[in-house]
Amino acid sequence: MYAFFQRADYLAIKPEILVTMFALAILLFDFLLEKRDKWMNALVALIGLGFGAAQLTMFWSRLGEGAGYKGFGGAFTLDTFAVYAKLIIIIATGLVVLLSAKYLEVEGANFGEYYALLLFAAVGMMFLASGTDLIVLFIALELMALCEYVLTGFLRGSRRSNEAAVKFFLLGAFSSGLLLYGMSLLYGIAGSTNLAVISRRLAERPSPDPLSWVAMITLLAGIYFKVAAVPFHQWTPDAYEGAPTSITAFISVAPKVASFAFFIRILIEGLWPMRAEWQLLTIGVAVATMTLGNLAAITQTNIKRFFGYSTISHVGYLLLGFVAAADGNREGVTAIVIYLLVYAFMNLGAFGVIILMRRRDLIGDEIDDLSGLMTRAPGMAILMLIFLLSLAGIPPTAGFIGKYFIFLSLIETGHYTLAVLAVGYAVVALYYYFRIVVAMFMKKVPDTVPIAMGMGVRVALGVTLVMTLLIGIYPQPFIAMAREAVRPLFL
Repeated sequence: MYAFFQRADYLAIKPEILVTMFALAILLFDFLLEKRDKWMNALVALIGLGFGAAQLTMFWSRLGEGAGYKGFGGAFTLDTFAVYAKLIIIIATGLVVLLSAKYLEVEGANFGEYYALLLFAAVGMMFLASGTDLIVLFIALELMALCEYVLTGFLRGSRRSNEAAVKFFLLGAFSSGLLLYGMSLLYGIAGSTNLAVISRRLAERPSPDPLSWVAMITLLAGIYFKVAAVPFHQWTPDAYEGAPTSITAFISVAPKVASFAFFIRILIEGLWPMRAEWQLLTIGVAVATMTLGNLAAITQTNIKRFFGYSTISHVGYLLLGFVAAADGNREGVTAIVIYLLVYAFMNLGAFGVIILMRRRDLIGDEIDDLSGLMTRAPGMAILMLIFLLSLAGIPPTAGFIGKYFIFLSLIETGHYTLAVLAVGYAVVALYYYFRIVVAMFMKKVPDTVPIAMGMGVRVALGVTLVMTLLIGIYPQPFIAMAREAVRPLFL
């Protein structure tokens, strides 16, 4: 019998342990703080995330040419792909913590539980990136999801926030049922919950195999919900609109990175023998997701719902990377991980500007609330313009690099129609992103109240701006890092 109490196993989960310890510390530390000192919870959260990031950086430097470390009986894998995804998750969570401190003061909801839940969610996401066993993956997914549900309804006095949390929870429970059903069928087929064993057993089964098809479809349906792909996207605009804006920023980025890491593990390491089948399914879902996301975003007036549909459209682009990967093109997965990195910075930067619009007498989540921003705060208007150009994929921003690699992987694998369609929808995206630009630069100023900016927001916007431009202008180190991240998946 495998001995689970091995020192190397627990050293492999040291980043998760560190973040968990700081999350628990926040719950205790919060009782000692006066109301005026609640901002210190954010500082403790940042310190915990910093320790986690430092440990992950050490892991990255030590991982060599092998497939990484397999721990806990093969249920947990520490490789460059896991470290890469975890670093994005920690950085994104840290940026959200910076964006939250001032925002929570305005909302009157500056409680320690908020930061603890952010860290617990990050722990679940980190385990998702390393999980190579269905049980580990499901528990990690539910830890992430439960924290998301609570954070979505964190503004207890807001009816809209409570309604969004309930919808999110009910649809999430349904998707978890689908996911668990698919996992149970795979366990029945393979006699194991380990992804490597499942892959071998699927390769031994005849094709076509109805039971394998049902297992694959139900499993992917559950994952499609987590990444907000059509037709399992219904929760996204409501959750984005109702959640606190800082949490909207969080669930638009960090859970997407974790869910796509989970998606990559499942498809590449578990369902690879069925790649012809899941490629066909992914093409249909990707096209539908890009279509609905882009067309629905055109009509939105609420900026958080607008970015909800924008997120859906970006998910469609990310799914195209799997289409290329199914043909054995490693660059398809490389494109996905590059896109996840650049999306984290440009989307959090855009939400940082939106958060600045919130004050006690203004919710600030309508597109018209940005009217005349160039007159009121020229620096913020220019920042928003850069982030929107990046989201639209205009060079020399990071968003262009992300879309370029998606298009390149499609062309290399002969999916020319999909590449042309993706480029066409990028043009549509440019149109609706420029609706915000028109409001900021060409419409009249609704009021002359100055925009207050805390130190945390300044730092977060500075980091996102630098990374959005740096990746776009000098992408080579980040491309090399992404290629190194996906290398263990194809050994």
